[in-house]
Amino acid sequence: MPKAAAEEHEVAGHTVRLSSPDKMVFPERGFTKRDVFEYYLAVGDGILRALHDRPTTLQRFPDGIEGEMFFQKRIPARGVPDWIKTATIKFPSMRTADELSPADLAHVAWAAQMGTVVFHPWPVRATAPDEPDELRIDLDPQPGTGFADVVATAGVVREVLADLGWTGFPKTSGGRGVHVYVRIEPRWSFIDVRRAAIALAREVERRNPAGITTSWWKEERGERVFLDYNQMARDRTIACAYSLRANARATVSTPVTWAELADVEPDDFDLRTVPARFTKGGDPHAGIDDVAHDLTPLLEWVQRDERDGLGDLPYPPDHPKMPGEPKRVQPSKDRDRSQK
Repeated sequence: MPKAAAEEHEVAGHTVRLSSPDKMVFPERGFTKRDVFEYYLAVGDGILRALHDRPTTLQRFPDGIEGEMFFQKRIPARGVPDWIKTATIKFPSMRTADELSPADLAHVAWAAQMGTVVFHPWPVRATAPDEPDELRIDLDPQPGTGFADVVATAGVVREVLADLGWTGFPKTSGGRGVHVYVRIEPRWSFIDVRRAAIALAREVERRNPAGITTSWWKEERGERVFLDYNQMARDRTIACAYSLRANARATVSTPVTWAELADVEPDDFDLRTVPARFTKGGDPHAGIDDVAHDLTPLLEWVQRDERDGLGDLPYPPDHPKMPGEPKRVQPSKDRDRSQK
């Protein structure tokens, strides 16, 4: 069969070229590069709300999801349209990179043309790259738990947020997890926001310790839902709202209302179904930017926990050792602990 010719699309006042539109991206579902491109245009308002002015790592699959994958953190200075915006971010090593910073939907379309399937934005804006404005709560099911357990945990998160007078916005992860996002004022460092996330997670855990855990070490988690506080560490990112996920089903990380969360089936949200849902019902995250909360109450919880002997928790293994961080030693291999 002859190859389909390249196409030109007008998106947000820019011309975006779509080459090899019939290239297969999701072979099990038969979804092509054009399908991916058109999907992102169909949910444009939603994904742009999630990505606007955020430094974004691109998870690219130039030959489809069964081919080679790589994460693109640096946008080259040459060979890209002159209207592409970037933002400089700083890694834990203090090295920097200029990442894509979508200013409009044309940036998303251009990334899709480049084989991007998954968008991983930082929880910051380009104007304040060291002060997060998004508190991300990642509910991660462990072996022996399922989506119903994650939903129940999300309900506890909602209760704690309500006690703070805060509004959280849930979405499916595109797998079996749930993410809850909270807008915060961009006044605090990554270290402060991560400690606040730990304090919030500990309060959620206290309300159901049999079903929820903040234990970093897998051997200590048991059959409980893990609250992954390290998603707020610098250079940790989550697939954004309306991002496709790189699985055979072509699922989507989909915003939902709190009322519908208990009844959804995550696999029902995919490249084909989400645009129709978006057109019919709009975006459940439409109000996410209306209020930015003051992080001070959670920082007071941090101080309370420290008075009770609960300090920092381990960072991810690829992160530099941080002041006040406990040992990064698996408990069963900790000689000091085993000799007590």
